Amino acid sequence: MLTKEDKEFLKQKQISEETLNHQLTQHREGFPFLKLVDAASPEKGILIVNDEQRKEYLDVWNQYLQENHKVQKFVPASGAASRMFKNLFEFLDGESDTPDTDFIKKFFENIHDFAFYDALNDACVVNKQEEIDELIGEGKYKSVVANLLDEQGLGYGSLPKGLLFFHAYDDCVRTPLEEHLVEGALYASGNDKNVNIHFTVSPEHRELFEQLVEDKVKDFEDKFKVHYNISFSEQKSSTDTIAATADGEPFRNEDGTLLFRPGGHGALIENLNDLDSDVIFIKNIDNVVPDGLKPVTVENKKLIAGILVSVQNQIFKYLNLLDSGSYSHSDIEEIIRFVRDVLCQRNPNLTNLEDADLVIYLRKKLNRPIRVCGMVRNVGEPGGGPFLAYNSDGTISPQILESSQIDTSNAEYVKMFQSGTHFNPVDLVCAVKNYKGEHFNLPDYVDPQTGFISSKSKNGKELRALELPGLWNGAMSDWNTIFVEVPLETFNPVKTVNDLLRTQHQPH
Repeated sequence: MLTKEDKEFLKQKQISEETLNHQLTQHREGFPFLKLVDAASPEKGILIVNDEQRKEYLDVWNQYLQENHKVQKFVPASGAASRMFKNLFEFLDGESDTPDTDFIKKFFENIHDFAFYDALNDACVVNKQEEIDELIGEGKYKSVVANLLDEQGLGYGSLPKGLLFFHAYDDCVRTPLEEHLVEGALYASGNDKNVNIHFTVSPEHRELFEQLVEDKVKDFEDKFKVHYNISFSEQKSSTDTIAATADGEPFRNEDGTLLFRPGGHGALIENLNDLDSDVIFIKNIDNVVPDGLKPVTVENKKLIAGILVSVQNQIFKYLNLLDSGSYSHSDIEEIIRFVRDVLCQRNPNLTNLEDADLVIYLRKKLNRPIRVCGMVRNVGEPGGGPFLAYNSDGTISPQILESSQIDTSNAEYVKMFQSGTHFNPVDLVCAVKNYKGEHFNLPDYVDPQTGFISSKSKNGKELRALELPGLWNGAMSDWNTIFVEVPLETFNPVKTVNDLLRTQHQPH
């Protein structure tokens, strides 16, 4: 039963009672597992581009940039780096004063190789009056870690990844935010020399992001002869989800107020929907490399964008043909083959449809947002993967799935997930306007049945947390999706601090 205070709170958050009740129903009933056809592969749904095609697609993208379309990079950057330092926090809180695990030993043995070394050394001098090497020599390892993580030092334990020093150069060190500025200049700048980049950030860190952009953007504009349009947004309060008790009742804080939690990265479909762009690149904040390795990333970003534009042009041509009414049965057959072979969509009932019904079906399948997703060969990295799955209307389409969406009691599905040849590095480029130049309303294409429920706790009490359908999972479920193989070299995430010691993140 909602109190007067509850209703006022919902009003402030712009969440309707209907939405609240729907979320509580989801807590009680859970989400259905997806029905799978197979893992996507080069034989089933993943495009492998040869050298001749690569050149054609790169030319298409370069030509597109000359036509003054609005291109944008969209970078989710609100995540805190606390998980990146999980091992260091455990060491700091543990009983041992000296490195006691392989991870901690590696961290200290290579501490000079981190891009943040000089800044950390300065913090140690200010706070401890000693340099890092002196502290280590005296066995004061925890002092070094404390200066890295705690507020009186660099405060890295509570900052977002986008603001940490990742890469060292001869004349500077760069954060992931700065590396994304560089990337934008290299593959998303057209004739007008504008580079549009949008970061989603947490409210408590927005000012720090804005300050860093203000401090650095002029240098990059001079270096690349471009003009940056940098914008920020925060996850909307209206996308928060109600926490629930074990029996599906609303979870309340100690003061009796309802507890809402952020809805996960799927909430960002609302932020994406607010952007007025023709083409939008999406990439995680921590998947960046130093300049020496950027050419591979840049070329493959242009490649998937060229594929996107080529496919979009063909879709627009077909939709205009269907609108004209001047099409033949052979035209219909050609469009069916395109939907089947290029968009990898199947409809088991297609043979039962008359031409008029076929046109309705094809128009609906064609007139949707489009995304091209780079996929890398599976080498055991964690993450979701590309699949062919059934939709609620009985059709089959490419989907990116997480392990939690798969019924682990189904041995066949588990085998599909484990034997998949590729996985999702979050490397997308999207087209979000229709053939008439109108912006799609992206929330219309979310599959609400693909959310997640996880177990959490608050003040020692167990609770159930509800996550919205993931941004590149259920939130884009009804998009036209094309999977393309891209090189593993384009995927260099930083999940732990020691990942920064990998060759890919060291100076080249």
